[in-house]
Amino acid sequence: MTPHVELKNHQRERYLFSLRLIFCLGFVGVLMAILVARAFYLQVWKHEYFDTMAESNRIFVVPIVPNRGVITDRNGTVLARNYAGYTLELTPEKIPDLNATIEEIGKLVEIKPKDLRRFKKLMSERRSLQTLPVKTRLTDEELASFAAQLYRFPGVEIKARLFREYPLSETTSHLLGYIGRINQQELDDLEKKDLAGNYMGSDYIGKTGIEERYEKEMHGVTGLEQIEVDAGGRAVRMLSRTPPQSGKDLKLTLDAGLQEVAEQAFGDYRGALVAIDPSNGEILSFVSKPGYDPNLFIDGIDTESWDALNNSPDVPLNNRALRGQYPPGSTIKPFMALAGLHYDVRPPGLSISDPGYFLLPGSSHQYRDWKTGGHGKVDMFTSIVVSCDTYYYGLATELGIDRMHEYLEQFGFGKHSGIDLKGEVSGLLPSSDWKMKRYQQIWYPGDTVSAGIGQGYNLVTPLQLAFATATLANDGVAYRPHLVKEIQHAANETQAAPEPLYDLHIPAEHLALVKSAMQAVVKPGGTAVGAFWGVQYPVAGKTGTAQVIGVKQGEKYDAEKVSEYNRDHAWFISFAPADKPRIALAVLVENGGHGGSTAAPIARKVLDYYLLGKKSKPMQKVEEKAGAEDD
Repeated sequence: MTPHVELKNHQRERYLFSLRLIFCLGFVGVLMAILVARAFYLQVWKHEYFDTMAESNRIFVVPIVPNRGVITDRNGTVLARNYAGYTLELTPEKIPDLNATIEEIGKLVEIKPKDLRRFKKLMSERRSLQTLPVKTRLTDEELASFAAQLYRFPGVEIKARLFREYPLSETTSHLLGYIGRINQQELDDLEKKDLAGNYMGSDYIGKTGIEERYEKEMHGVTGLEQIEVDAGGRAVRMLSRTPPQSGKDLKLTLDAGLQEVAEQAFGDYRGALVAIDPSNGEILSFVSKPGYDPNLFIDGIDTESWDALNNSPDVPLNNRALRGQYPPGSTIKPFMALAGLHYDVRPPGLSISDPGYFLLPGSSHQYRDWKTGGHGKVDMFTSIVVSCDTYYYGLATELGIDRMHEYLEQFGFGKHSGIDLKGEVSGLLPSSDWKMKRYQQIWYPGDTVSAGIGQGYNLVTPLQLAFATATLANDGVAYRPHLVKEIQHAANETQAAPEPLYDLHIPAEHLALVKSAMQAVVKPGGTAVGAFWGVQYPVAGKTGTAQVIGVKQGEKYDAEKVSEYNRDHAWFISFAPADKPRIALAVLVENGGHGGSTAAPIARKVLDYYLLGKKSKPMQKVEEKAGAEDD
């Protein structure tokens, strides 16, 4: 029997082996290529990116918030300053049970209801991962007590902060404004302006007033610290430090003493006062009454306080000096007289007969004078002294509304003064074109009659009227009203030079007539004699009364029959010393009645303090009597 022999195909086996080897080598080669490519991508192509990430993990950048600039008055009295303190802040995303945590914190430090209301309000306005204060201005005892228990509260921090303070509180509220926590809209605006980097670590920004207008100057430049940290996030060493640059200090033109006297002079009355140095446009006093406490807004005002301010019938948040618009009443008469002289419509010596009313040609409608029975024979000088309405009804009719508009606009009526505050309104100086565009109606002669005594469509702000008065006091040379006198930083300072706007070139004889008549207003026979009895310096002034509600033909206004908020407004404009003016002002008393009885006494107190250093008691609110013999 022949044994079975198995023959191998060695050639085929070598082929298969070679094929397997090539496949394995190829597979390994592909893997190696992938690894090399990945290594090249990570080590070469993305080197800069990952190097930056590594540095970021190793280096922690800490922003250093700059000190905000200090604000002082012209004499160095501090109006806004900073002080250091500690605050207890929460990051809601890091706290599982926010309410329980706050309750536990309350066992260690006192958290008042208003603190909780403010915290909830800030929660609704916050940015993501932003810390929010639940307790500000910790006392030393509270700081020590909570610091020892801090480990129990993840997401809770004790932070050192610079707090803003306004020492004069309400007295300078509408002038200075306030700072508050940056909201999302403001952050978006900063990013659009490429300024967000300068606000790293900053929580506050100017919201209104000087704080808003000069935010860029007062904020300063944020500094940076680069700190090396270990794998556990602990600081190892400081690598570099760029110190912050403090914000610039502002010295205002304001006289803080005068501001306090002016604010107190109003007593219980609402209103506004603006006082200007007519020789350079510097604002000496800027009052809007009532005011508010700007310190409430710094950390976020609580809901209860906000509702009290926002819903008050006295509207304390309204900046009456800058944004309040009122009929100027008889304070417009000196400017109307200058217009009559300018256009040669009424010669100074021309007298009219005032029977107590004015009639348009062909009309039986009586435009009544404030004095029943009239003033008899009245020339231009007397018309200002006794504030004769009938005289100005006729003068306005002869001038026409468009010439009135053209002339009065030069004194700043109907347009912005250019003051260095945001939010100024322009008032309203009507014309025939304006009425057609606004109401699609022609201008009627009766409209002109009312405009001649500062009623009808006319609207001015206290700032505008003060600017116009300062221009008149300065013989027609107008200076832009401004509040900042110097911008200071360390040893350097930039002074805001007076900025003349224009010269009206008013003839000297025209100015002499109107100014002498305004001086007679405060003397026997004038409408403000009572307020200026015994005055020790020459003063010029003009009273005014602005209607809030109209009265029907044949009826007489009776203040006792209308509610307080519907009573007439009281005006007084003035400058002193009359021969060389150092101060010009406009006073508005809302629903104060007659200018001679309420607004003029306030002006007297302000002028006495500024020129003589005298202080007197504030005004007491009294019920207005019908038919008072002033305007």
